[in-house]
This record gives sequence, C-alpha cells and structure tokens, in this order.
Amino acid sequence: MSPKERLGSPRLRAFVALDLPRDFVEPLAAWRADAYADRADVRLPRQETLHVTLAFLGYQAERDVGRIEETTFAAEPFAVRLAATETRGIPPRRTRLHALDLADPDGALGRWQKDLSDRLADAGLYEPEKRPFWPHVTLARAKRPASGPGDVPPLPGALKEPFVANRVTLYRSTLLPQGARYDALASRVAAKGS
Repeated sequence: MSPKERLGSPRLRAFVALDLPRDFVEPLAAWRADAYADRADVRLPRQETLHVTLAFLGYQAERDVGRIEETTFAAEPFAVRLAATETRGIPPRRTRLHALDLADPDGALGRWQKDLSDRLADAGLYEPEKRPFWPHVTLARAKRPASGPGDVPPLPGALKEPFVANRVTLYRSTLLPQGARYDALASRVAAKGS
C-alpha cells in the first residue's frame, strides 16, 4: 500500500460549469481566433473549454465524485437566457485574463449558481467565493501580466445576440503544459425553461 493510498483516496481537480451552446461558441471561437491571430503575448484556451464556471471545487477526493454529482444535481438545471456584453482585461492594470462578460437579465443563472453554491457548501465540498458571482467566459490568458491595461479586442455586435444555455457539467480539470484539459464526469440538460 502506497503512502498516498494510506492517506486516503486519490485526488482530482474539479469544477461545475454551464456549457455554452455550439451556435454561440463556434462564431465566438472564430472571432477570437481572428482577433488574436497576431498575439504572441496570450494563450487561447481550446474552443471545447469555453464555458461559464459556476463553482470551482479545487482538489477533491476521487471517492467523493458520486456525492459531488448528487449534490450538484439535487436541483435540476434549467435553461437560461444570456447575452454577451463586452470584453475586458482582469485585473484592469497588469491584465492576466481576457474575459467576455455575459448578461443574465432575469437573474436565473445567478439564482441557480447561488443554490448550487449553498448545496455544495452545506455538504462540505466547497467554500463559496467571497466576491459576487460573475458570469463570464475566459477568452485568453496573458503569458505574463501586461505592464498596463491589457489590449483586449472589442466584441463585434453580431456576437451580442441573446442565446440559451441549458447544460450543466461536473468536470475534472487536468493541468498540462499546453493548458488544462477538461473531462466531463457528469452532465445534465435542462428539461424546461426557467
């Protein structure tokens, strides 16, 4: 028996995310590829990793995956209407992250995320963020923080049309030299609208 086995279950890095619909992600990824084509200062996450993080759980015991899944989906997800609004660098000075803000006009996603956060925290699986929930998509990461505000390309109007997202997924995140790889552990599609 190895020391790792004696100490407990092997661990995995996990998070819960709202998956974005293909008819939004594909044009977004095409615009992003063009907008960042000549940028050596940033790394673009792969298209299949574009999502909205609802709860980053950090490292969890593999034996707890069933309990995490059960807790995550104790309330069925529902379809939410979102719209991309603008791009911005985070933080504004010494930008490390290029993000796409998403509007949640009726607050449905925010309410589901709050309920999810509370369920996971009550089960001892998550420590809720102190800052308010921010629905966004990570477009790019700076290879090193910019010395001033990051040069984040503006979003074209064609990508600001509202869309509906209805799939929530529990992911395993594996850190690799070329970027994180996400593997779905469990997923649910909304049965009806909010």
